[in-house]
Amino acid sequence: MVYRILSLLLLLVPLQLSAEEVVLGLSDDRVDITTSFDGSEILIFGAVKREQPIPTEAPLEVVITVAGPSEPVIVRRKENRFGIWVNTDAIEVDSAPSYYAVATTGPLDTVLSSTEDLRHKISIDRAIRSVGAPATVEDAAEFTEAVIRIRSNEDLYQMLEGQVALDQQTLFRTALKLPANLTEGDYATRIFLTRSGKIISQYETSIDVRKVGLERWLYSLSREKPMWYGLMSLAIAIAAGWGASAAFTVLRNS
Repeated sequence: MVYRILSLLLLLVPLQLSAEEVVLGLSDDRVDITTSFDGSEILIFGAVKREQPIPTEAPLEVVITVAGPSEPVIVRRKENRFGIWVNTDAIEVDSAPSYYAVATTGPLDTVLSSTEDLRHKISIDRAIRSVGAPATVEDAAEFTEAVIRIRSNEDLYQMLEGQVALDQQTLFRTALKLPANLTEGDYATRIFLTRSGKIISQYETSIDVRKVGLERWLYSLSREKPMWYGLMSLAIAIAAGWGASAAFTVLRNS
């Protein structure tokens, strides 16, 4: 009898966890970077699929994150020594996304608990991994803050609290700005449904960001045949310099 009751309880757990699920849509799951690319905007929208009536104990909240490819970043600190700015300390941040955006239906600290943030690495500072700073470097956390500050100023890191619209606790949507200086790769997109700060469901997909046309050819050439790329760049620079000089001579003699 006890065994049968335990079996029924185990069967009920996944039903409760999947009572609300995300049905997602993207305005475009591919972004092409061309020579004239000056940024783009992605519309992320979806609905909440339910098997039961909407719970009333706490409102539903939505958190959306989009993360570009992660890579190590070397951060250097400069100080003024005798009137000259020189590099004094340096730390390698182990992994930082090239682009990271967080959009929510409300303030992040109210829609998501710190425990869930730590577990799923949702906030910007949690998405950056930096360990093993040299013992000689004081205030190592400031180097991570510098990465966030610099990339935020370049629109590469975006914290969009209250920018997710949620209608009737069912339909949600938000628009994310993609700047011109994107890194090529797969942009992981995550959608979290939360109640009382706890994640009750999540969904993951990706946005494909690729260079195309002349931009793709130049990128491939620089990686696969760097010598030819360097010679071509040198030839273009010489031709441009000669052309400018010839034009200036013509204008001066006319």
